[in-house]
Amino acid sequence: MLAAALASPTAAAVRPETAAVYGGLGSWIDIFAKQAWRHPDAVVASLQAHGIRTLYLQTSNYSQPTDIVEPAAVGRFLDDAHAAGLKVVAWYLPSLADPSLDSRRALAAIHFRSAAGQSFDSFALDIEATIVRNVKLRDARLIALARTLRAAAAPAYPLGAIVPSPVGMRRHPHYWPHFPFAALAETFDAFVPMAYFSYYVKTAAAAYAYAREVVLAIRSESGRPELPIHVIGGIANRAGVDAVNGFIRAASDCGVAGVSLYAFPETSAAQWSQLQSAVLGAPPAPSCTK
Repeated sequence: MLAAALASPTAAAVRPETAAVYGGLGSWIDIFAKQAWRHPDAVVASLQAHGIRTLYLQTSNYSQPTDIVEPAAVGRFLDDAHAAGLKVVAWYLPSLADPSLDSRRALAAIHFRSAAGQSFDSFALDIEATIVRNVKLRDARLIALARTLRAAAAPAYPLGAIVPSPVGMRRHPHYWPHFPFAALAETFDAFVPMAYFSYYVKTAAAAYAYAREVVLAIRSESGRPELPIHVIGGIANRAGVDAVNGFIRAASDCGVAGVSLYAFPETSAAQWSQLQSAVLGAPPAPSCTK
């Protein structure tokens, strides 16, 4: 089974729908944001008012008792978001310790339909768990899962890889040695790095440098600089005004497709305004090409 998955065909080109889904401003809701799950209509109205293009909605993780947490609310989010013109990306956190569970839960998100027949515009795999201590086995299971999802999804359906910060991994070299950016780039259509500058820096200059290095590293290590990148800038309630400004400036200079802060409940009115100032999708400035 594993050998067959590793030998399966991989993506050859960027799917046209990818930029429409992963470009622009985004916002995140995880399964623990209980207030948001009680009021999908209010959340969607707020996102629309702030110019958000894509909602990233967690469907489950490896520790939950069900494949789709809050399926009725997931359906309401899909219906309301699509009615408001927003895209919706499902995301799931695998353990990689139980390949069959991870595959089933990721596929449940891809195949989910609301009562009105609405489905997710994309699926993103949240790659961060290190429960499998053997890194070679962890990598093999990750790539096998990615290729299983690619084979199961429709040909035009974009897949995203939510990846750890390459800058953060340099600071913590034992976390995930030789992270397989290039192998993931063969299957996924967009990278969504957790570029959480809020853990490390507070100034605009330092946040700029951190975000810039994340983008440069992914483009270099993946070997596919043309793949869209949507950068998650950090934990919103731990990110100051100056640092967010530096992050936005780096995202603009580096020509990334999209930006967001984590997560919706923690994002302030001032931060929504800062995100709206990002210039996205332009060719990289000279300061972000080497």
